[in-house]
Amino acid sequence: MATMFDYLKWRGDLSFTQDPPNAVDALIFSALIYIHYGGSVEADPTTPVLLKTAAEEFFALEDHETRMRVKNDLELLHAAAKTTRFGFTQLVNYRDLLIPEQETQFAAVTFLLDDGSAFVAFRGTDNTLVGWKEDFNMTFQQTVPAQRLAAQYVREVAAEYSIPLRLGGHSKGGNLAVFAAARSSPQVQRQILDVYNHDGPGFTKYMMGDPGYLAMVPRIQTYVPQSSVIGMLLEHEESYTVIRSKTVSLLQHDPYSWELMGREFIRMQEITEESRFVDAALKTWFSSMTNKERNQLVDAMFALLGSGGVENAMDIFHPKNIRTYLKTLSSDENMRRILSGEFQGLIEAVRTTRARFEEAEQKLLE
Repeated sequence: MATMFDYLKWRGDLSFTQDPPNAVDALIFSALIYIHYGGSVEADPTTPVLLKTAAEEFFALEDHETRMRVKNDLELLHAAAKTTRFGFTQLVNYRDLLIPEQETQFAAVTFLLDDGSAFVAFRGTDNTLVGWKEDFNMTFQQTVPAQRLAAQYVREVAAEYSIPLRLGGHSKGGNLAVFAAARSSPQVQRQILDVYNHDGPGFTKYMMGDPGYLAMVPRIQTYVPQSSVIGMLLEHEESYTVIRSKTVSLLQHDPYSWELMGREFIRMQEITEESRFVDAALKTWFSSMTNKERNQLVDAMFALLGSGGVENAMDIFHPKNIRTYLKTLSSDENMRRILSGEFQGLIEAVRTTRARFEEAEQKLLE
């Protein structure tokens, strides 16, 4: 089945004036922000730069292969830049921040489209341990720094460009897009046409009654793959559309695995039993902990992961780092107590959820 790359080949010759932006375009923009741009995009963020120019400058960088999340990000930039549809969009107001001491990972860029509108894209979680830590902080903090930066970013873009806006992002980027829209003033909200959340987590319960969030709910388009885990986390007020992925389980979080036909994602009726089970188990586990206990768990877990000097999440399972973790656990009784106790709670939540699912299944058979 077709993916984003097939869409670019099929639809890439049409400008946004000829064919208005759709949900697939939104996913492509949401993936293009995973690139750590260089050249004039980085040097002078206030001056718009054509995507095709930004791509040429990017691939001319000696370290360009390290400036991405996965290899497909590079291939997407290369393919999109060659099209009329994306190559002639302009990038402006590029931000790329990583502040370890504030547990902050944030990036955004605004794409100016030829139809007179703009797409504001927020980066999801990258490969840094800092980015992962900020994600976990969402489970007990009402707001995290990246969310506040996203809201500020949209205010600045809306003040500079009095044009229709679309917001979007993948994973944490989707959460940031929703948060920024929810925390915008009524005047800015009137500029926002749509908000795209591509398998991004929700919020703690405080957001569910937020007037700004409720005002935006009709314009939020949330997409999750059929075995979604990340996109089901925490609380959502908006409904979601289930789409088909060509891979399995957690790997379905990868937007390059999402299948489409023409200008539309291939839709499924509902998420899988596996996804419902994991979602229910995690919600049971989270509800068994206070915010203080969630905080302690996250701090202990990332203190352990950081004990080996790990900065990139991809290095967590390196053998030498695993040996370091074992040494740390053996010498830190408090850390061992916190991790052991809370993960025992996860095991209990899984048992409780399994019993509940088996009971429901039995009732259906009666």
